[in-house]
Amino acid sequence: MSNSTVLSVNTLLNKALFTLKLASIDQVDNVANVNNNVINENAQRKRLTVKEKMLGYASISNRHPHTLHHAMKALGYLPTPLLERMVGYLKGPTSKQYLHADAHLRLILAINSQLKTPLELTPMCELREKFAADAVAMQAPKVWKQASGSVLSNIKRFTQKGDTPICWEDKIIANADDGDMTIRCYQTVSRSNGVGFKKRPIQNPDETVMMFFHGGGFCIGDIDTHHEFCHAVCARTGWPVVSVDYRLAPENPAPAALRDCTTAYAWLATHCHTLNAAPSRIVLAGDSAGGGLCTLLAQQLTAPTESAWLDLGANGQKTFNLLERLPKPLAQMPLYPVTDIETDYPSWELYGEGLLLDHADVAVFDAACFKNSSLPRQHVLNAPMLGDNRKVCPTYIVASELDVLRDEAFAYAKQIKAHGIPVQTSTVLGAPHGFIHFMSVHEGLAQETSNIIDGFARFVRDAISAQNQLAA
Repeated sequence: MSNSTVLSVNTLLNKALFTLKLASIDQVDNVANVNNNVINENAQRKRLTVKEKMLGYASISNRHPHTLHHAMKALGYLPTPLLERMVGYLKGPTSKQYLHADAHLRLILAINSQLKTPLELTPMCELREKFAADAVAMQAPKVWKQASGSVLSNIKRFTQKGDTPICWEDKIIANADDGDMTIRCYQTVSRSNGVGFKKRPIQNPDETVMMFFHGGGFCIGDIDTHHEFCHAVCARTGWPVVSVDYRLAPENPAPAALRDCTTAYAWLATHCHTLNAAPSRIVLAGDSAGGGLCTLLAQQLTAPTESAWLDLGANGQKTFNLLERLPKPLAQMPLYPVTDIETDYPSWELYGEGLLLDHADVAVFDAACFKNSSLPRQHVLNAPMLGDNRKVCPTYIVASELDVLRDEAFAYAKQIKAHGIPVQTSTVLGAPHGFIHFMSVHEGLAQETSNIIDGFARFVRDAISAQNQLAA
């Protein structure tokens, strides 16, 4: 995360503290006047208050600073009355507006609202860099510590009891147009008790592997921005996870991302044995735009629409031929997904302003994704609600209460349930769109995210049992 972002958060909170008579004007001026690169020598020598230490934390790591993680998490330890007063000062949402969102979460939303810059005013390359930096800065530092086989790594000074060590490796595979595409493969590891402390992969009794597609409006995000969630899934389930860095719009308009995800799935179907998993036990997941890709791929793997793919000419025919040869996924978990790009549901009006994803954001992403696409907006390969979902895999769908996309998640669940598909819907009350990015800074959302992962694991194991019964 850039220093300017850290300082703007610090300045905003310090001004709130000053207005509430919880900080001196000197403290506020000190923070407001700090330059991005130059810190006054006197300020360095000054003895810092607890609040200044909390808000001005500087991480040791240069590659993955986690300043925002520590600042936002620390806010949760403040007394609720103080949090409520800070929310009020920042003109944030009240408890009456968002009944299920506590003061800590509403303060995070208020800070975001105050600091947010309209997306249309930011060049896409700059937007990607900022989102990536902030998303990583929000993650817990411990998820960036690779499990290692060295002797020193086995001196577990910084490992909490019960933590599952995770290792990951980035691989380069071909995308749909034979260019380079990065995937990140996560696995759990255990350490032997013998001499040498060698690490070895933990067995995968479910023989299951998850393929994950990150969110970001099809325009931003990457495997780093969603590293923490993939890490958590691997740790809690024991499944390997493969995260896909598909191509982004507007440079690669729809359906380039879907074609890349199909190619990545084909790679996994061929190589899943290296992860101790079976081709018949691949599960799909993704959040937001990635959730939309998850539902589209699940649909096209079970009932590929040849006429839709032929709209893309030779490349479409190539992808269709590939889809027909691939194994069907065992289950899917779309989180607050994009499923219907045209219909205005009630949640669109209820939660379209003042939250993490608003009407203006959707318009920017929509234009970037479809403006130069060779397909019309209303096309089977752009919106899963338009395609054939009669044979889609069992689905565990997650919706956020405070989300413009909430009702289209419900509509998708209703549609596939009407076809007799096993469906389980989990609605996270008080949660905004993109809440998995807060999983390590907000206690309630941490528990909700863990519950979701555990719930999906049970759902998948039930699907495996049903699969075994059919095979018997």
